[in-house]
Amino acid sequence: MKKAISFSKLNGSGNDFLLIDNRAGVVGDIDRPLFVSKVCDRARSIGADGVIFVEPSKKVDFKWDFYNADGSHAEMCGNGGRCVARFALERKIAEKALAFETAAGVIRAEVDKRRVKLQMTKPHGLVENATLTLGGRKIPYSFLNTGVPHAVLFVRDLSGVDIMGMGSGIRHHKAFAPRGTNVNFAKAEGDVIRLRTYERGVEGETLACGTGAVATGILAALHGMAKPPVAVVTTGGETLTIHFDTAKPDFGRVYLEGDTSWVCDGKIYSEAYAY
Repeated sequence: MKKAISFSKLNGSGNDFLLIDNRAGVVGDIDRPLFVSKVCDRARSIGADGVIFVEPSKKVDFKWDFYNADGSHAEMCGNGGRCVARFALERKIAEKALAFETAAGVIRAEVDKRRVKLQMTKPHGLVENATLTLGGRKIPYSFLNTGVPHAVLFVRDLSGVDIMGMGSGIRHHKAFAPRGTNVNFAKAEGDVIRLRTYERGVEGETLACGTGAVATGILAALHGMAKPPVAVVTTGGETLTIHFDTAKPDFGRVYLEGDTSWVCDGKIYSEAYAY
């Protein structure tokens, strides 16, 4: 009989994740980075922006082990955090108000059916109105680490941005060495901020990035483009609400709020990652 690993697939504003309850050690000693890079391949396997392993915790409800689609570790992921919170509630791993361990610290969340409000780690590393040189051009940007690093560029023409070219160039720029950065291109339109994100680890544009939306929402407020709570519209068309307080030096309690979708449940067979 073929060995199978049970999983669920959830979507948060266009970011999709495979979630595996590994509290009982069902994945064994599998090479996780290789496993993740294989099963996230949309052409030859299931496909996803990342994989979340739910592990036991002695401090809070559970711990997560999160990987980007390329098999690299990420300290934090806002949309992934919202998905794992809903998963934990529906799988009776935790209650509606819950907490879980990440590499960026303990994250707290409140789940109300499909909607999840996730308290983020304290943003840090703020840089406003800096410039870098790329391809002989000086490019203005701001920066904020919201669990993972984010460069944010406010642009006039969001649809005309060279996401792959500029995104990759900035992601690998020496200014952010050695680990690189996520890159967000944003534009204020009325009461909302529209956002496109080149995501480190995915190495391309994603339909949404929760931590990127948080960084962009805060920086938009600091630039006088919006007031909290800030509505950020992602490439996938969904609106994420960013809660924070610009009157406080650490922005007070920072929350990412939005809906999630439970896509499917299934089993992963070895042929899905042994190619």
